[in-house]
Amino acid sequence: MLGVWSYSLKVWVDMTASAHVLVFRPLIQLLRERGDEVEITAREYAQTLQLLELHRLEATVVGRHGGRSRVGKARSLASRLRALRIWARPRDFDLALAHGSHELTMTARRLGIPSATTHDYEFALLQHHLGMRAATKVIVPDSIPDERLARFGVRPPKLLRYPGLKEEYYLSDFEPDPAVLQHLGVDRDRVLVVLRPPPDVSLYHRHSNPLFPQTLASLGNLESVHAVVLPRTDEQREYVRELALPSVIVPDRAVDAQSLIALADVVVSAGGTMNREAAALGVPVYTTYGGRLGGVDEELIRQGRLKPLTDPRALELQKRQAGSGSRVRRDPAVLLDLLLTARGDDA
Repeated sequence: MLGVWSYSLKVWVDMTASAHVLVFRPLIQLLRERGDEVEITAREYAQTLQLLELHRLEATVVGRHGGRSRVGKARSLASRLRALRIWARPRDFDLALAHGSHELTMTARRLGIPSATTHDYEFALLQHHLGMRAATKVIVPDSIPDERLARFGVRPPKLLRYPGLKEEYYLSDFEPDPAVLQHLGVDRDRVLVVLRPPPDVSLYHRHSNPLFPQTLASLGNLESVHAVVLPRTDEQREYVRELALPSVIVPDRAVDAQSLIALADVVVSAGGTMNREAAALGVPVYTTYGGRLGGVDEELIRQGRLKPLTDPRALELQKRQAGSGSRVRRDPAVLLDLLLTARGDDA
């Protein structure tokens, strides 16, 4: 049950990756419906800014991704922390919220602002050592084992859990728009495969995985398939286009990916969010992720809702019947209530 305050809160939300926009869209709506004031900062990275525009969320852009090198990431972190402190200090926020932005929790702690962060992948070690230790509250799915979080100094009562997938919460009000298929020129008689490349610039994905390019090459020459690739960066977009595969479609910019996934016959992704969106929407999904699987994906594999892919020939390429698959919806107010506990007795 969503708590009610006797006064409105000033809330700061920081978004540093594309998925953060999706997670916070319904939560920001709930906060504003209660009369709270919400200000957003965002980092220029991947489709973060495009998705903010797509969902009509205004944000102040502070910093950009530091690139592939550790030195570049360290410089970017130091620069962004300074900029965020300067931006946030005069605004007197009551609460700061993030989905894995360690810059937000570190800055909030420095400024004495209660903060809550949530995440669903426990092996981004450096980010979590910085971000979770600085947070007031940490909210994670109940499928992540306790011992994997204890190394970051996160235990109850600081640690709170929610059932299911975060995607089941932020997609609770979602209904797919078939117009995305026409916009992209998808032939609906073909098997629609949606693909997401590996997160090449993420610290926890440092080793090249040949499986995704192999899968792309296999699908890209099949006349019975239309493969839509949703790149993370402009470099990935150009790389895929230069392959000139006849059955591959590469959008120019961020699209309604959730509708695309919901209408797909198969999803193949090397990252977590799109895999879990497909699972939440009841769409067959394969992972080509080359790093260590987290607790959420391990649980989805146990449930049969996510399949590890080791060979492109193992893909089951067939048209999906309308209405097939089991969709799960959860109330985003549950997540917001957990995040708001960072306010403690002052709330």
